[in-house]
Amino acid sequence: MSSTRKKIVAISGSTRAESVNLHILKAIAAMYEDQLDCTIFTGIDHIPHFNPDLDTETPPVAVTAFRKLIEEADGAIICTPEYVFSLPGSLKNALEWMVSTIIFSNKPTALITASSSGQKAHEALQLVIKTIGARTSPETSLLIGAPKTKISVKGVITDETTHRQIRSLMDAFISLLAEH
Repeated sequence: MSSTRKKIVAISGSTRAESVNLHILKAIAAMYEDQLDCTIFTGIDHIPHFNPDLDTETPPVAVTAFRKLIEEADGAIICTPEYVFSLPGSLKNALEWMVSTIIFSNKPTALITASSSGQKAHEALQLVIKTIGARTSPETSLLIGAPKTKISVKGVITDETTHRQIRSLMDAFISLLAEH
């Protein structure tokens, strides 16, 4: 383990104040606080709708702040639900603001989809992340089905298999960070 903690931005794909996705990110931040300096970003609902006409040298303030947060991080973790068999619109919108930049290019990124089903959102997230050039691996991608049966309302991971899967994902993510 390195004595320098890596700077991570953890993005919740849900706008719900107490979402299971946010609970997962908080649990990860707590489990890895000795290795990762984790900033949890919950403001995707404050990012304006993507508009190429506004994607100029001076984009909207919320976009600039979001881009800076990601740019200054050593890596990113995205944890999202599935809405209507796809990504939540607010998360996709936030990621669309990255397309014209190289901010995510080769940035170590872990992907978690935590939703009742989640398969379609997970596929969509992997495609979007690949398109913006983030560095992932099969080991840094996790689908957690029926997460409300595995994570308590207080945010505690109660399912041992899920706990092991998250630890495995994070071990792979930390390895990606070490290579970066």
